[in-house]
Amino acid sequence: MDRHEELKRQALRQLEQFEVLMRNGHFDYGNGFHGRVYLNPHQLFRHPSTIWRLAQDLLEILPGDLLEQTEVVAGPVMGGALLAHTLAGLLDGRRSLTHPPCSFAPFSGGGDHDFTLRDFYAREMAGKRVLLADDVRNTGKTFQRCAELVRQTGGTVLATVEIYDRCEPNVDLGVLNIALAEYRAPENYPTHECPLCKGGTPITRF
Repeated sequence: MDRHEELKRQALRQLEQFEVLMRNGHFDYGNGFHGRVYLNPHQLFRHPSTIWRLAQDLLEILPGDLLEQTEVVAGPVMGGALLAHTLAGLLDGRRSLTHPPCSFAPFSGGGDHDFTLRDFYAREMAGKRVLLADDVRNTGKTFQRCAELVRQTGGTVLATVEIYDRCEPNVDLGVLNIALAEYRAPENYPTHECPLCKGGTPITRF
């Protein structure tokens, strides 16, 4: 087993150990889909050292040319933005002092995850190469919306990265996607077709 595969296996074990990866529930992802498995971002970010270690490992498995090209790391609030901010700082720590510093940009959340980008960050992102980060990829629709906002500024999406990937995206952005941990969770259900809702199973709260 190579170093990258070992890091991925280790990350999945840690997510379960820290009770970040929650199984056998009934979760509303807030994007029109329900499912049985959820990555609890509150638990993930409760201790800053946890996300710092996972972000370090995520950088280890990213291609060197991707890291070299990245000018901005951006992510949706809250979890994606926290991860993006951590990645941007750690990335600068790996570069020479003469390398231009990496910028950070958060996407603000609206109703039903209709994200927006403040004018300040849009101006900073214009013409830049952007790495999109999130804590978890469920359907891929959050990345899709963020990518649209990047492209509207004139920026270029290099790739998408996340701590945990359900391996069942509903959309393909046409760029490289890299996850630190992967787990093929049970099927996502459109809210109006969710069998858990129809069976009376309450939404899992935490």
